[in-house]
Amino acid sequence: MCGAMSTTYTIDRLGHLGDGIVADTGDGPLFAPGALPGEEVTGSPRGDVLTDLRIVTPAPVRVRPPCPHAKACGGCQLQHAAEDFVAEWKRDVVVAALAAHDLEAPMRPVATSPARSRRRATFSARRTKSGALAGFHQKKSDTVVAVPGCLVVHPDLVAALPLAEALAVAGGSRKGELSVSVTRSDTGLDISVTGGKPADAALRTTLADLARHHDLARLSWGADETLERRPPRHRLGTADVVPPPGAFLQATPQGEAALQDAVLEATDGARRVADLFAGCGTFALPLAARAEVLAVEGSREMCAALDRGWRHGTGLRHVSTAARDLFRDPLTAEELGGFDAVAIDPPRAGAAAQMAQIAASDVARVAHVSCNPQTFARDCAALVRAGFRIDWVQVVDQFRWSTHVEIAAALSRA
Repeated sequence: MCGAMSTTYTIDRLGHLGDGIVADTGDGPLFAPGALPGEEVTGSPRGDVLTDLRIVTPAPVRVRPPCPHAKACGGCQLQHAAEDFVAEWKRDVVVAALAAHDLEAPMRPVATSPARSRRRATFSARRTKSGALAGFHQKKSDTVVAVPGCLVVHPDLVAALPLAEALAVAGGSRKGELSVSVTRSDTGLDISVTGGKPADAALRTTLADLARHHDLARLSWGADETLERRPPRHRLGTADVVPPPGAFLQATPQGEAALQDAVLEATDGARRVADLFAGCGTFALPLAARAEVLAVEGSREMCAALDRGWRHGTGLRHVSTAARDLFRDPLTAEELGGFDAVAIDPPRAGAAAQMAQIAASDVARVAHVSCNPQTFARDCAALVRAGFRIDWVQVVDQFRWSTHVEIAAALSRA
């Protein structure tokens, strides 16, 4: 399998990065970028990757990618596969992750966000000899690819690509790369830039001119320079929240609504809820319409934004906030005493230490949101060993055409 001769292979399955996999070669699996299960392909193995790949017999689920940038851009991995196939594959990724821990769960239909719905994205921008280039990285490369007409992000974000290029010209270096995070708020675009040179007086003037010309709500340059023309507000339940620059928000309004509905259903009837890894209040503020909430988040700035939103919201019960590193200092079982339910949405690493404390507590219900099927299944297994059952699992696909999988689940004491 180490020679350069082209050979015919059959693709067995799709890997977690979206590559086709030839499972049985005698020398370990081969990865075939862009291939789909059931397809016959030819290619030349180079290490564990098939190069010079050619599709001999296409799978019935193969479709023409709708975006002209699909072949080069690394933002999407699965535009060549039918929508129903992608949804089923993402569901099966979660089923397999649970099965690895001997778990099963009722699976709900996948909730897929529509095209052009992403309200936040991070563009890469580089200076060039003639100006600048902004877009996403090429597949498996640091090269920046222009993506005019991108089908994933909202048109308002596509319209900000010339601004990202102007920012690179104004404050980027020829050797470095800017990360330009663009978020569509209810009051306009919120831009946060990292990787630029320190802001001097001339650059501050240029940034102010760009913010005014593009009618931005806020423009942040690094950690120290922020120009706010008006607060970039986001509606969470009945409250308006102004997140700190670069703060995490759910990727699409539709995905956010699906996750909020799942959390509200999983905690229905609870009078006191602990919302862990609460961010700016994505779940805490909708929950506060019917329950008292303790919102715990590692970032003091996000806690402050959540608190301000709650204080100016309408019809909300009491929300208290605590800035706390839940990885190093999880809420103990004793501290969770008196809470009817927990909502938890940890980063990709999951929340093993916090789940151990929930398992040891007397909390009766858990709404578990995750962006990593493997750590989701591991953390669910810890709760199941402690007497919980998984009532249902909902896959939410906010990152259309990508391999990214998000999950919401309801667990209760058996």
